[in-house]
Amino acid sequence: MVLVRPRITEYNNIFIPQINLDFAIPLLDEDIPLFVDPFLLWKSPSYQDKSIHSSVLNSFNHLGWMTKNNKKNDAIKQIIISSECEEVGLGLSNKRKGNKISQKTANEILSLFEIIPQYNKREFTHFEEIQFYIEGISKDRISDISCNFMKSFLIDFTIDQCEKINIPMVDCVLPTLYNLEKYSFDENIKVKLPINPNSKLPIIFVPKRWLRFIPWINFDDYYKDYCPKDKINNDGEELSHIKVLNYNRNNYDMIEYYIKEKERTFEDCKNDPLFKQIPITSAKSKLNQIKKLPTGKNDNSDKKYEDLICQLMASLLYPHLDFASEQSRTESGALIRDLIFYNNQDHPFLKEIFNEYSSKQIIMEIKNVESIEREHINQLNRYMNDNFGKFGILITRNELNKSKKQNIIDLWSGQRRCIISLTDIDLEQMVELFESKQRLPLDVIKKKYVEFKRACPS
Repeated sequence: MVLVRPRITEYNNIFIPQINLDFAIPLLDEDIPLFVDPFLLWKSPSYQDKSIHSSVLNSFNHLGWMTKNNKKNDAIKQIIISSECEEVGLGLSNKRKGNKISQKTANEILSLFEIIPQYNKREFTHFEEIQFYIEGISKDRISDISCNFMKSFLIDFTIDQCEKINIPMVDCVLPTLYNLEKYSFDENIKVKLPINPNSKLPIIFVPKRWLRFIPWINFDDYYKDYCPKDKINNDGEELSHIKVLNYNRNNYDMIEYYIKEKERTFEDCKNDPLFKQIPITSAKSKLNQIKKLPTGKNDNSDKKYEDLICQLMASLLYPHLDFASEQSRTESGALIRDLIFYNNQDHPFLKEIFNEYSSKQIIMEIKNVESIEREHINQLNRYMNDNFGKFGILITRNELNKSKKQNIIDLWSGQRRCIISLTDIDLEQMVELFESKQRLPLDVIKKKYVEFKRACPS
């Protein structure tokens, strides 16, 4: 079965909502757009997290010791190796593959231990500070360096999580693995880990509690609220990124002040959930906007309708349906918007949908029309194949007329395919349940399914 944005859990027929797992479920074909933030380990109340942070920091600072003790070439090799960690699948790549830093950039990083007196004397307390001096260093590099220096822990964590939920593991070889005792990378280390079924490369899990979209210590934050732009830009020219980096190298006190402020406000630093529901007030507001939209394409109302539906449904159905993707496709010259969800099967209704229609993922097609036509139904029917199973949802404005209801009943009778529709009235009921918290918005979809099955011949 070909899935949209496949995850390692669904591939191995494990259906557990992301919210119930301690790790971020890796995607098989692309990165998760989150990053390990070392500051979360530093501020953690867990002794284990603090210890891991110390070991990562010591490993990085040891590169400075090597630089100052005639071992700079070895240090350059180590920092280049540590700059990319494909096994964890974090970042912004759509191929789960990145590039290591250049030797020039590696040399610039290590030079900080020599050219900035404070690092020469006392080393780094937060190695994330390198992004304030070196071009091309940002959240993805900080995350990858962290993961490489703590990879031994991540391997143990991955094995433990796989054993808990029965994800299969195989013998494989890691090209490099940092040895904390020797302060160096060992090569070609044999381990037992889950693998990517497409690339056959090992996969390593990362605890959710360490992940953020934007690290607590970051250049954009510094530039916006702490950087003395008037001092740097005294020639009236545009303030470039390079100018700020050059200024920072000669004015460490500004970075030190920024770091102290970030440490002082550490309680505000929290990990980012992989998905966050919109507030109830926002859900009601989006529903009101939907109800006011005219049907059709005038004034771009079809696009507005699709965007509002995407935002609303992803929140209403969480956590029982993890949002997989919103995608557009062109069929017969018409643009069609689809919503796709992972079917976690943690609710009896969703389990039934999987058992009856083989739906590992559930597809929803969005149509801002006054009346659903036969071609709309046929479009969704053609998309309901082995990839998605034989269950689909039409999200539209009004109830299907009698002939179209018979059309979808005939599909069930002839091919055992199920298409149900959700209207503005159904969305309103879902938002009401979302607000009351007494029942699940998913129950509205279940109700429509029960009504559909009752109308079908036995």
